[in-house]
Amino acid sequence: MGFEVDLPGNDIDDIEDLISAEDIKPRERYENKKSVTVRAKKRAQIKPTLCDGEAEATPQPEKTIYESVIPGTQKVYVKTWGCAHNNSDSEYMAGQLAAYGYNLSSKDEADLWLLNSCTVKNPSEDTFRNEIESGVRNGKHVVVAGCVPQGAPKSDYLRGLSVIGVQQIDRVVEVVEETLKGHSVRLLQNKKVHGLRVAGAPLSLPKVRKNPLIEIISINSGCLNQCTYCKTKHARGDLASYPPAEIVERARQSFDEGCCEIWLTSEDTGAYGRDIGSSLPELLWQLVEVIPEHCMLRVGMTNPPYILEHLEEVAKVLQHPRVYAFLHVPVQSGSDSVLGEMKREYCRKDFEHVVDFLRSRVPGLTIATDIICGFPTETEEDFEETMSLCKKYQFPSLFINQFFPRPGTPAAKMERIPANLVKKRTKRLTDLFYSYQPYAGREGHVYTVLVTEISHDKLHYVGHNKSYEQVLLPMRDNLLGTRVRVRIIGTSKFSMMAEILDEESDWTRCDSSKPAQVATSSSQSSRGQHYIGVALIIGAIAYALQLLYRLLVQ
Repeated sequence: MGFEVDLPGNDIDDIEDLISAEDIKPRERYENKKSVTVRAKKRAQIKPTLCDGEAEATPQPEKTIYESVIPGTQKVYVKTWGCAHNNSDSEYMAGQLAAYGYNLSSKDEADLWLLNSCTVKNPSEDTFRNEIESGVRNGKHVVVAGCVPQGAPKSDYLRGLSVIGVQQIDRVVEVVEETLKGHSVRLLQNKKVHGLRVAGAPLSLPKVRKNPLIEIISINSGCLNQCTYCKTKHARGDLASYPPAEIVERARQSFDEGCCEIWLTSEDTGAYGRDIGSSLPELLWQLVEVIPEHCMLRVGMTNPPYILEHLEEVAKVLQHPRVYAFLHVPVQSGSDSVLGEMKREYCRKDFEHVVDFLRSRVPGLTIATDIICGFPTETEEDFEETMSLCKKYQFPSLFINQFFPRPGTPAAKMERIPANLVKKRTKRLTDLFYSYQPYAGREGHVYTVLVTEISHDKLHYVGHNKSYEQVLLPMRDNLLGTRVRVRIIGTSKFSMMAEILDEESDWTRCDSSKPAQVATSSSQSSRGQHYIGVALIIGAIAYALQLLYRLLVQ
């Protein structure tokens, strides 16, 4: 994800406008210098003498070293790999850099590249490493962030680079500033408040959103699992949840800033709150109260173990008109034997119970899931069980991944299945997935959709109905950010095509004033009922005392 943003007011500001009460104090800044490695002075290099016929190597551009950094004069390119959590982190880092005066630009124009990595798969890390080499080769300053350097900071290809840990994204301005001066900075510590580990940087930080209509809120970091194939645990650590009040306030702020859709994200939303005495349903009911009319909330990925005890309440929340009837529950395998070797902490019946219960309670529910093909202990019988599970439920969204041994994980030490067999199984499952059409026969159906995105081919706007099913629409002016009625005119494997039924005057937009009114009337009603109850009790006591007095007098 590259941020190519032309922000107003990015010219150099007056010096008094660069300082605010929220800025880091000089004492705090210089206490952090222990994390900075000062650049070494370079000795003049003697060019080797070329023999006859030898071609001189193409000189690599030298990166500019800045003795001092004046905000507004350097450009930064931000690229992201991975999940919604990573995307949110990048938006926060871009927001802080823009607020401090740095220009966000394309990779060719930038003085510095900020690369935010993902450690889930080998290919994404390979691409990340290639991008680092490309930046260095083109004379760019490079700062790396995300799960790869956090989980494996001593990797050879990260040597000498500045690193921002996953819990240190609020210090991105410091790191960029020192890196532009030629120094190397490494901030990998956990963030603590009063000696206790917290989920991460404050949610109130400024953002530059990839999509200005969608706010991604990380509700917790880390997880409670010990999956044998997972490298993300090495980077994100154990569960640490944000307080509900901080998340709710961030949602309220996002709606005030013009967002009309909230995505909740984390490594496992179902485990939310277990470390702070809260729970996912408790958070969701608080968020529902601040979602404006015509806006929507999408709940992020949850593993089966920690959603099982909340199924009744989660089903109720997913039925709410301002919450998408959608849930991503990765199963990874249909075999209990493989799930045990993966240490997933549930069995096939647990997953089936989650799907069956929620589908029976939530009309039109969309369940998405993940499968890993070729886990080291997976036999042919194990794989057939995975195939039967996918045949049974015909998931409309099925993310199929080949097993990748991630360094440092227990699964990486297991004997691997032959690559050709893994590919064969992956193809069989992929063929099964493409054998059914989840939207077939929907032509003529009428839905209300919230339009928030542009399709990958840039030819359509994308809206989602209550089931979070993708509906492609013509690119009409002023359509983005509205809620409209549509009629389905065609379907494909992954989406539906539709025509707009409403006139533009009938398109509705997010109204951030509505939830406050609803919440206020609700709280007033609650207080009114409380006062009536108190009055009745007092009246009853008074009546009883009056009867007792009359008896005593008689």
